[in-house]
Amino acid sequence: MTRGSQLRGKTAFVGAATFGCGEAPGYTAIEIAAEAARLAIADAGLTPSDIDGLFICLPSDFLSGLTLAEYLGIRPAMTNNSRTGGSAFVTHAEWAMLALDAGLIDHALICYGSNQRTGAGKLVSAQMPSPFEIPYRPNNPAASYALAASRHMYQYGTTSEQLASVAVAARQWANLNPEAFRQGPLSIEDVLATRLVADPLHVADCCLVTDGGAAVVMTRADRAKDLHKTPVALLGVASATWHHEIAQLADLTVSAALETGRRAFAQAGLAPDDIDVLNVYDAFTINTIMFLEDLGFCPKGEGGPFVASGAIAPGGSLPVNTNGGGLSFCHPGMYSLFTMVESIRQLRGDCGDRQVKGARLALAHGNGGTLSSQATCIMGLPETV
Repeated sequence: MTRGSQLRGKTAFVGAATFGCGEAPGYTAIEIAAEAARLAIADAGLTPSDIDGLFICLPSDFLSGLTLAEYLGIRPAMTNNSRTGGSAFVTHAEWAMLALDAGLIDHALICYGSNQRTGAGKLVSAQMPSPFEIPYRPNNPAASYALAASRHMYQYGTTSEQLASVAVAARQWANLNPEAFRQGPLSIEDVLATRLVADPLHVADCCLVTDGGAAVVMTRADRAKDLHKTPVALLGVASATWHHEIAQLADLTVSAALETGRRAFAQAGLAPDDIDVLNVYDAFTINTIMFLEDLGFCPKGEGGPFVASGAIAPGGSLPVNTNGGGLSFCHPGMYSLFTMVESIRQLRGDCGDRQVKGARLALAHGNGGTLSSQATCIMGLPETV
C-alpha cells in the first residue's frame, strides 16, 4: 500500500471563503482572518462553536492560534500555528486530515489574514535574518528567486519572454475574476518594460503586495455528506522541506515539489494528466515554470516553452492559477491558502466567467521561504473518491 493511501478521501473541504483581497483599510490582520473564517464557517453551514480544530498563521503574531480562538470565542481541542512560510496552510490541511481521521477533532478551520498593503505597505516577514546571506545584502526574497531564474535560463535556455508569459496568463485569468486586485491589459512587452528588481526579474515578474484573508473548513467524509454544500474530497497531500536559505539548495532549478508532487499523486492514485485545474504559488514567474516541471506537468527544462505556448492561459490545455494568482489576484504575504480556496471553488463550479468546464480534480500547491518548503494538495469531487 502506498504511504498515506489509506487516508484517500477520508476527509473533505466543506467551506471556503476569502475576504478583503486587495485593500482592506481599517482592518487589522486578525480582523481580516476572523472575517474570512466567519464566512467559511457559514459557507459550510456550521457555527463557530462547531470548530474544535484551529490552524492559523498570521504575519507577525506567533501566538495567532490563541489570538483567533479568543477572538472567535471558541475553545478548540487542537490548535496549530506552525509556520513553514507560504506553504503553511497546505501543511495544515495535512495535519488536519490526520487529526480528523484519528477522531481527535470533528471540524477543522484553516485561516489566514494580512493587512500588509494598507497596514505596512510592504512585505511583512517573521523570518530571522540569515547569518550567511545577509552580509551580501541581497534584495530578498526577489534576489533568491532571481538566482533560480538565472540558473534555469543558463541551464535550459529559458528566456525573459517566457517568464513574462506567466504574468500575462495570470492577468488574463484575473480579468475574468471580479475579485482580482490587478486587472487590465498586459503584454509580454509590458512586463519587460517594467523595471528590474533583481536581474532577470522585473516588477511584473513579482507578486503583488496586498491585504487579504482566506479560510477553509474541513471535516470527515461521513460528516461532509450531511452538510449543504458539495464536499470536496482531500485525495492526497504531502509536504517536504529541503533547506532554509537559497544558498543551501543543491540544484537551483529543482524544488521539493518534485517530492511532494510524487507522494501526493501516489496517495491519490492519480497522475498529472488527470488534473483539470492547477493552482500554484506564483510569488515570482519562475515559480510557475519550476512547479509545472517538478510536479510532473512537463519535463524539466521545458516549462518555458510550455507556458509560452499559451497552455496555462484561458483556453489553454492546462488552466493554471485561474483566479489570477499572486501575480494579479492578490498576495498578502502567505498565499497557499488562496490556491486551496480557488481549487475548491473551481470544483464546486462557483467561478463564473473563469470557470473551468467539467472540472473534477484540482491540485493546489504551496511554497514557503525561498523555494524552501513545498506542499501539494490534490482535491476531487465526491465521485472521484
